[in-house]
Amino acid sequence: MTINQLSIFIENRSGTLIKVLEVLKQSGIQIIASTIADTAEYGIYRLICSEPMRAFEELKKAGIAVALSDVFAIELDNQPGRAADAIETFSTAGISIVYMYSFLLGGKGILIFRTDNAERARKTILDNNLKFIAEEDLTSFV
Repeated sequence: MTINQLSIFIENRSGTLIKVLEVLKQSGIQIIASTIADTAEYGIYRLICSEPMRAFEELKKAGIAVALSDVFAIELDNQPGRAADAIETFSTAGISIVYMYSFLLGGKGILIFRTDNAERARKTILDNNLKFIAEEDLTSFV
């Protein structure tokens, strides 16, 4: 019910992001979605990719600080307000969203998020018949 996300810690200086992207490029790994959150000294580059385990290993081998974590991914109809409806479902269940990002893929809205209560989020997804995306489903979109 969750997918793997890479969190890559990069310094806020010229050339650090390109090193990450070059490793992924040379490894033939497709980036599906990504976002960067930054502070004064470093950024956290979160990404969803075609082969997260292999990407994790390749980045580690290149000396890049990377972590692998589970996040939820749900599919939404590509209509205004669907993300608000989904987030309201979690809010009503008393679940806080720690962070999220979204994008369109294959004509569908995709919402990636992490919560403060993964077990309750799983139950909420199932109880409300939300369409979740599993790791193996991602490659069918690209």
